[in-house]
Amino acid sequence: MPFELIRNDITKMNTDAIVNAANRSLLGGGGVDGAIHRAAGPELLEECRTLGGCETGEAKITKGYRLPARYVIHTVGPVWHGGQHGEKELLSACYRNSLELAVRNGCESIAFPMISAGAYGYPADKAMAAAVETITGFLMDHDLMVYLVVFGHDSLMTGKKLFRDVQEYIDDIYAEQRLQNRRNRIREERWQQDEKAALDQDLQYNASIIDDLICSAPIEAGAAREEAPVPQAAPDWEGILKNTDKGFSETLLDLIDKRKMTDVQCYKKANVDRKLFSKIRSNPEYKPSKSTVLAFAVALELSLPEAGELLNRAGFSLTRSSKFDVILEYCLSHGIYNVFEINEVLFSYDLPLLGSGMG
Repeated sequence: MPFELIRNDITKMNTDAIVNAANRSLLGGGGVDGAIHRAAGPELLEECRTLGGCETGEAKITKGYRLPARYVIHTVGPVWHGGQHGEKELLSACYRNSLELAVRNGCESIAFPMISAGAYGYPADKAMAAAVETITGFLMDHDLMVYLVVFGHDSLMTGKKLFRDVQEYIDDIYAEQRLQNRRNRIREERWQQDEKAALDQDLQYNASIIDDLICSAPIEAGAAREEAPVPQAAPDWEGILKNTDKGFSETLLDLIDKRKMTDVQCYKKANVDRKLFSKIRSNPEYKPSKSTVLAFAVALELSLPEAGELLNRAGFSLTRSSKFDVILEYCLSHGIYNVFEINEVLFSYDLPLLGSGMG
């Protein structure tokens, strides 16, 4: 099952288990710990008194009592001391031990808070990275629906290079569109006021573009030219798509075979639920959501033109009028194929995530 970032109050999560970022005594505290104890009722504290505390990185389980969740898994995160005292290893152990405890107790879903990112001072972006790395690694070998619950709307990605690069790309595209829209409005106004003058101006503008192209061309063969991005080749799927009647389902299965991937490898890498993948495989007419198609495009490491072809088979296309589409355009054209990294960016913009169980 997939992994999903979500904004919510963890005490409201209707999962088999929720995780409590507890202190070593397990007798309640502030923040998430206090909120869970208040929501669960005094019975939780009484059971916690029998557990004998918990060491940093370890995890212990209790009933959920008045919570929607059946269980509360208590884990003690590390205090941040600059990152040179085993903090990452201990934080990863919190997630891994909690997940293993959930599986041993028959849980099919679990919700985590951002462990150690509050009063314990762990930098939010580093805490997020450790959580995502550990959870996604665990899910490669287990079927479990995992939520990472973030309370509020503070960005966790603003310090990351990928987020900054995507933001710059979005700004450039929207600035270009605004400039082009302004030019079009001015041009329409001129045509309404004086058609002859507007025609002369259009001719001058076109001539200047031609001059620019001539001036930018090499003077002679072999002349030095500035390095330019290598254009991506058009889709070449070696006969897979020769049958233009193939729909999304058949095309996807053919691509999985061509990439020499197993079904499990593909849907896990795409962060897609196993049951959803079974529907796609068994129904050639299945119509997936756009985010599901793009999740598979990322998992299969398709180029931007190839991803566009796969989208077409499901009745979609990429457009620059959608911030979601612009972010995926950037990632695919720059060879960024980690669905969880992409989802962190999408999450920061409050946009739909790739994969999960959304159809």
